[in-house]
Amino acid sequence: MSLAKTAFIFPGQGSQYPGMGRELAQSFACAHAVFAEADAALGFAISKLCFEGPAEELQLTANTQPAILTVSAAAAAVLREKCVRPDFVAGHSLGEYSALAVAGALSLADAVQLVHKRGQYMQEAVPVGQGAMAAILGLDALALDEICREAAQGEVVSPANLNSPGQVVIAGSAAAVARAVEMAKGHGAKRAILLNVSAPFHCGLMKPAQDRLSADLDATEVSDPQVPLVNNVNAQVVTSASLVREGLKQQVTAPVRWEETIRRLRREGVELFVEVGPGKVLSGLVRQIDRAAECLRVEDSATLSEVTARLAPGGGG
Repeated sequence: MSLAKTAFIFPGQGSQYPGMGRELAQSFACAHAVFAEADAALGFAISKLCFEGPAEELQLTANTQPAILTVSAAAAAVLREKCVRPDFVAGHSLGEYSALAVAGALSLADAVQLVHKRGQYMQEAVPVGQGAMAAILGLDALALDEICREAAQGEVVSPANLNSPGQVVIAGSAAAVARAVEMAKGHGAKRAILLNVSAPFHCGLMKPAQDRLSADLDATEVSDPQVPLVNNVNAQVVTSASLVREGLKQQVTAPVRWEETIRRLRREGVELFVEVGPGKVLSGLVRQIDRAAECLRVEDSATLSEVTARLAPGGGG
C-alpha cells in the first residue's frame, strides 16, 4: 500500500440543521466569502437559511441541496487556507457536487445553481405521497435486490443507497416500498424504517429529473478535477471532465454505492477521512464499513482545530 492518504468526504441530504456554517462564516473571511458568492449565484440568501432556518424551509429539497453544498464549500475553503488538502474527494449523492466544487471541476456558482435545480427537478418528478424511501437494517444488498424485484409487481422499487454492511436504503413507488418493507421484515431484517423524505431519490422514478438535469449539465462548464474523485455511480476513480459529467447524469436514477466508494478509497491508500460540512452521518458509515479507518470532521472552529492539529503544516498552523 502507498503512503497514508487523506480523503475529504462530503455529506448529502439529511445532514442539514438551522445554524450550520454560521460560526465558520463569522470566524473566517474565506468562509464568509463562500456564502456571499452562493447568495449572489442563487439570487436569494441561502446563507440566512443556513444560519437561521426556519427548519421547514431548510428541509425543502431545492433549498437543502444548495445549503449543504455551501456549508461544505465554506468549511473546505477554511481548510485550504490552513493548507490542509486532500488526496481524494468523494461525496454522498448531493455531496458529490460539493466534492467536485472543492476539486475545481465545477465553479461554486455553477454547483449551487445546479443542485438548486436538481432539488427542484427531483421534487417535481414524483407527486408528493406517491413515492417513498425506507432504510433496511440487517440485510445485505443482494438479498434486498431480490426482495425489491419480488415486491415491485409492475411498480418501481430498488436499492437507492448502499450505505454500509447491513444498511441499505430502498426507493420507489409508495405501495411497492411498503411491500418490500414487509418482505424485508419477513426475511429477518433487524429494522425497516420509512424515511421522512419528499421524493424517492436514486430510482427509476427520477428519470424526468435526470433528463432535465442532463440538459443543464451539458450547458455547464466542467473541468478535469484537480483532486481525484471516487464517484457514486460505480465507485471508480475519476479524473476527467467527461466522466464527471456522465457520472452526475447517471447518479440521479442510479444507487449511491457508498460502501464500495469507501472500500475503493481504502484500497487507494486512504487512512484518514475528513467529513467536510454539516453533521457526522458519513463518519458513522465509514466506521461501520471499516473499523480501522480514522474519521475527523469539520463544521465549526472546534472540529477544525482537531483537523488542523493533525494535518496542517507544523500542526495546528
